[in-house]
Amino acid sequence: MRRLVVVGNGMSGARALEEILARGGGEQFAITVFGDEPYGNYNRILLSEVLANAAGDAAQRSSTVGTGEAVDNDDADDLYLNPLDWYDENGITLHAGVRIVRIDRHAKVVLGDDGSVTPYDVLVLATGSRSFFPPVEGMWASNTELTRGVFGFRSLDDAQAMLAHVEGDAAQRSSTIGDSHRTAVVIGGGLLGLEAAAGLQKHGVAVHVVHPTEVLMNQQLEAEASKVLRSKLEQMGMHLHLGVKTNEILTTGDAAERGSTDRGQRRVSGVRFTDGSDLACDMVVVTAGIRPNIGLAMVSGLETQRAIVVDDKMRSVDDDAIFVVGECAQHRGEVYGVVGPLWEQAAVLADVVTGANPDAEYHGSRLATKLKVAGVDVAQMGVKAPERESDEFVQFSETGRGVYQTVVIRDGTLIGATLVGDVSKVAALTQAFDSRSALPEERIKLLFDLGAAGDESAAADLPDDTQICNCNGVSKGDLVACVEHGADSVSACMAQTRAGKGCGSCKGLVTEVVEAALGGAGTEDPADSYYVPGIPLDKPTLMHEIRTRELKSVSSVFAALAPDGREHVGSKMGLTALLRMMWPDDVVDERDGRFINDRVHANIQRDGTFSVVPRMSGGVTDAAQLRRIADVAEKHDIPMIKLTGGQRIDLLGVPKEKLPEVWADLDMPSGWAYGKSFRTVKTCVGTDFCRFGLGDSTRLGIDLEERYKGIEGPAKMKLAVSGCPRNCAESMVKDVGLVAIEGGQWQIYVGGAAGATIRKGDILATVDSHEEAMTITGRFLQYYRENANWLERTYDFVPRMGLDHLIAVVVDDTEGIAAELDARMQASVDRYVDPWAADQTESTPGQFHDALPLVPLPQVPVREGSHR
Repeated sequence: MRRLVVVGNGMSGARALEEILARGGGEQFAITVFGDEPYGNYNRILLSEVLANAAGDAAQRSSTVGTGEAVDNDDADDLYLNPLDWYDENGITLHAGVRIVRIDRHAKVVLGDDGSVTPYDVLVLATGSRSFFPPVEGMWASNTELTRGVFGFRSLDDAQAMLAHVEGDAAQRSSTIGDSHRTAVVIGGGLLGLEAAAGLQKHGVAVHVVHPTEVLMNQQLEAEASKVLRSKLEQMGMHLHLGVKTNEILTTGDAAERGSTDRGQRRVSGVRFTDGSDLACDMVVVTAGIRPNIGLAMVSGLETQRAIVVDDKMRSVDDDAIFVVGECAQHRGEVYGVVGPLWEQAAVLADVVTGANPDAEYHGSRLATKLKVAGVDVAQMGVKAPERESDEFVQFSETGRGVYQTVVIRDGTLIGATLVGDVSKVAALTQAFDSRSALPEERIKLLFDLGAAGDESAAADLPDDTQICNCNGVSKGDLVACVEHGADSVSACMAQTRAGKGCGSCKGLVTEVVEAALGGAGTEDPADSYYVPGIPLDKPTLMHEIRTRELKSVSSVFAALAPDGREHVGSKMGLTALLRMMWPDDVVDERDGRFINDRVHANIQRDGTFSVVPRMSGGVTDAAQLRRIADVAEKHDIPMIKLTGGQRIDLLGVPKEKLPEVWADLDMPSGWAYGKSFRTVKTCVGTDFCRFGLGDSTRLGIDLEERYKGIEGPAKMKLAVSGCPRNCAESMVKDVGLVAIEGGQWQIYVGGAAGATIRKGDILATVDSHEEAMTITGRFLQYYRENANWLERTYDFVPRMGLDHLIAVVVDDTEGIAAELDARMQASVDRYVDPWAADQTESTPGQFHDALPLVPLPQVPVREGSHR
C-alpha cells in the first residue's frame, strides 16, 4: 500500500483528506497527517465566535478531545470539524503538535522537530498561512515574543490568549494603566479585523479599528459600499480610524521604568500614529493581513514566489510527488485566502492523487463570497466597480437601513455584484454570475425582481454546482443529495454537510434549497420547537418532565433530559429562568447558569462598566430620593446620570467591584433594568393633575410595579398605564398597556412593541375596576411566562398564540386554569426578594471581582512524530 503524508491539519488539509477518502483513497493509501497545533481539525471561521464566547460552549463541551474520546459535530457546535474518532475510523494516523521542519525529496521522507522521520510516496502540503505583523516599533518584546498585550488573530491559541487578557483582573489592569483600561486597538480593517473587533465588543471592551485606507474591507468592497458598512459599525459603537497608520506601540512596565533594554516585562499602554497623535489602550490586535507558510518548501528546494508554485493539477512545479492545497498554493500567479477556491483545489487534487480523474485540472476560481461581518451581511462577487467606459453599473443605496447594492455588467454578462445589509438576491445573482446567463433588459430587476416568483422556485432553479455555503464548500447538489439519501429536515442536512455552520450567512438559502428538495413536505424541523437547544423537548413537555421528576437545578435537568446527560452552555440561561418560575421557593441556584447581568444584578455596558437603576415605581420620586441619588453620584464619581425611557434615573459607568458600595449608599430597591424580567411601568399623571384624566393611572402603575416587580420571564416585560386614550404613557405599544376610558373602565392591551419591531397591542379585555385590571394583567403575564419560548417577546407571543385563544384562556377561563395561573403568580410574588436588600445581598467570594471563566482548550495528546 502506498504512503500518503499530509502536512497541515487545517481546513484545507482536512478537506483534501475528505475528498481523497470519498474517492476510495482509504483503500489505496496508508495515510499520516501532521498538524502544527495540538488540537483536532477545527473551523477557523468560527474563531470570532469563540472570541465573543458565542462558540465558547463548543470548546468547553469538546474538552473530551483531550482524552481521545469522540465528540460529534453537534456536541462541538461545529467548532471541531472532524473528531478524533474520524481519523481512527478512516485508518488515519494523526500527529498533533509536531512541526515538519524539512522534506528530503530524494529519500522521500519528512523530518519532524521531534526527531521523527516519516516516509511518503505522495506528499500533500497544506501549511496554510500566518498573521503578518508589520514592522512597528514596540511590537515585539524579543525576536520571538510579542509585547504583552499584543496579539495576532489567526489560531485558537490566539483567541484564547485574547480571552485571557480581556477577562483578566480588571482592577489590576486599571491600577497600572489608568484610563486605557479595557480599550483595544485593532490594526487592520479587513474582514478578520472587524470580526475581532466585534468579538471584543461582546466583552464590553471599547474597540478602535485603525485602517490605513479610507475603505474598510478594501479587498472586497469599493468606497461607497465601505461607507455604508462603516455607518452600520459606528452605530454598533465601534470607533473607526480610517486613512491612519500606526507608527509605534507604546509600552510601560517595570523594565521600561528602570530604563532597561529588557522589553520582556513591558506591556501595551497605547499606540502612536504617523501624525504623532496617541491613543491609550491596554490591548493591540494585529490583523494586517496574512502570509503563506512557505518556509518548509523553501528549505526543501521547492519553487516559491508569493506561495508554493503549482501547476493545474495542484502539483509542485518541481516535484511530481508533492501536491499543494490552500492558502500556501500559488496557481497561475493567484493565491486565494477564501475557502471556496480551496475546496475546488482539494477536489482536483483528490481526483489526481487517487486516479479517480487523472486528467482533472484546476483553472482558477471566480470569486463569489457571502459573509457576515460583525453581524452585517455582505456578499461580493467578481469586480467591485466598472472598469471600462462600456461597463453598465446599477447602484442602489439606502443608508438609513444600512443597505447598499450594485451590479456590474459587461457585454450583457454579470461580471460583478456587491451587496451590503440586504443579501436577499444573492442566490439569483450568484446563478447569473456563475452561469453567465442572459440578463433582463431592465437591469434593475437584477436587484429587485430577479427570482421574485418566490424564494423556493428561485432555489429550485439554481444549478446543482452552485455553491451555497462558501465556508464549508457545500453546493446545491450536495444538499439535494443529502435529501435523496434520507435527510428529512434542514437541520439534518446542515449536520451532514456542515452547510450554514460557518459564518451562518447562508442559512436562509440552505433552508430554501432543502425545502425545495423536500417538495414542501416534511420540512418542519423538530429542533425548531425545542425550548432550549440542549434539551430535545418543547416547552410543555419539558415543564411536565421537570415537574414529574422534581428537577430543581439546571444540572439535574441536563443529567435527566439531555442526550447522554451532557450540558449545553447556551441552554443554561433559559433553563435557569424556567426553573425559577416553576419552583419559586425550591429552585437550586447554580451561578454558571446566569448571565453576567444576573450574577451581579446590573446591566453591563460597552466599556465593561455597569449601570445602576433603582426602582421608582410608576416614575414617581421625591426630593429625598433625588438628593440621595445626587449624593451617591458625587461620592462615586458617576460619569453619567441619565433619565431612562421607563421614567427612572440611570447611573452609568459603575465598575463591577463598586456595585455593592453604590447600592448600599443608595439604599433603594433594584429597578431590574438588566434581566429577562418584569422591568417597569410607565405612567402619565392621570386624574391627580391632568384635566383630561379618566383614571388614576399613577396609582395603578405603582400598584402593578410593586406587585409584579422583578418577576422573571422568558424575556423582558415592559408595561405602561395611561389615564386616557391620548395615551401619553405609550401604553398601546408595551408588552402590557392599560388605558383608562369613559365610565371608569380600563382597556388592557397586550403584545405591543415600539423598538426594532413596531406593533400596536391587541385589546385583551375591558375591565371595570382597578382590582380586576391587576388580576387580568398578572394572569396574562403568568400564561406568557409558562407558554412563551425562551427570549420570545409578547409581540411575537400574542400573534403566535392568537388573540381569541388568549381571551378565552385568560379572560373567559374556558380551560378552567385561571385560578391556577393566579396561584402560581402569587407564589412568585410571595417569594420576591430584592437582590440589594441589606440582609439579602449575595456574598459569593469573588462575585464582584473575579474574572469570568475562560473557555477550556481541548488538547490532543502529542503523539510521536504534527502540522497545520
